[in-house]
Amino acid sequence: MWKSSSLAFARKPFALSAACALATCLAVPAMAAFPDKPVKIVVPFAPGGGTDLVARTMGITMGQELGQPVIIENRPGAATIIGTEAVAKSPPDGYTLVMATVAHVVNPSIQSKLPYNYEKAFAPVMLVGVSPNVLVVRAASPLKSVKDLIDAAKAHPGKLSYASQGAGTSAHLAGELFKNLTGTDLIHIPYKGAGPALTDVLGGQVDVMFATAAAVGSFIDGGKLRALAVTTAARSPSPSLAKVPTIAESGVPGYVADSWYGLYVPAGTPADVIAKLNAAAKKAVQTDSFRHRVEGEGLIVKAGSPEEFDAYAKGEEARWRKVVKENRITNE
Repeated sequence: MWKSSSLAFARKPFALSAACALATCLAVPAMAAFPDKPVKIVVPFAPGGGTDLVARTMGITMGQELGQPVIIENRPGAATIIGTEAVAKSPPDGYTLVMATVAHVVNPSIQSKLPYNYEKAFAPVMLVGVSPNVLVVRAASPLKSVKDLIDAAKAHPGKLSYASQGAGTSAHLAGELFKNLTGTDLIHIPYKGAGPALTDVLGGQVDVMFATAAAVGSFIDGGKLRALAVTTAARSPSPSLAKVPTIAESGVPGYVADSWYGLYVPAGTPADVIAKLNAAAKKAVQTDSFRHRVEGEGLIVKAGSPEEFDAYAKGEEARWRKVVKENRITNE
């Protein structure tokens, strides 16, 4: 009897421990598969520009692939830094991305101080695509060619202006590079996105703009803007821009200033989550609807791996750092 009672007593702590462990496991909910709530893409520009167009067009199919809505949030200002900082300081869980442009890799060279560590704050997801900037004027402008612009700028130094979607953006760099290589004095007018910048170009408040092809394609096709030249080394394969000369062949040899779009998440985001986002983004840009919407405006879809985007962005950062230094480009 004593042995039996002792054995039963000895077994009770083990039984109690097992029961507690089971209760604990049952009390902790299983980790939900990503994503189990809406995903947000921050566009660091105002609505209406090329970056906004690309993000919104992608977001529809990405949401279908992920099984959750993809929300586009415009957070313009400070040469994309406001929106980019918001993403850098977001939880690294895959629910917040930024649609970055060339400004993302240029800001470290022209900003005296950034509120985030450019090299450590982000993880690449995918390079969406690259496209030319397009030098445009309103349809009623007397400027018919790059030569006309150069001649007018030299005849009236400091009188002609060009718009950009913000300091440090591809449009700003394109304009400053143009000024340096042509010896002209154009006044830079920065905006908080391509939409408001184009509004003033169309209204005649600003003379020209080096805009992304995605932002101005419909205005060119609709006859509201005239394309003088593209900023790439070769002419664009887009049907609407194929006959538009490059700035280099228009009398400014060596001129090249590409534009691009790419997705980042905060550093520390799990690799499997990045892989899901990459797969959804890749699917989105390979749809006929996306290609029809943006390739006709000059965007060449890339849709590679996170590693390929990382290598591309690092190359762009080094290239533009050299241009910024040599041409003394600032964020003013």
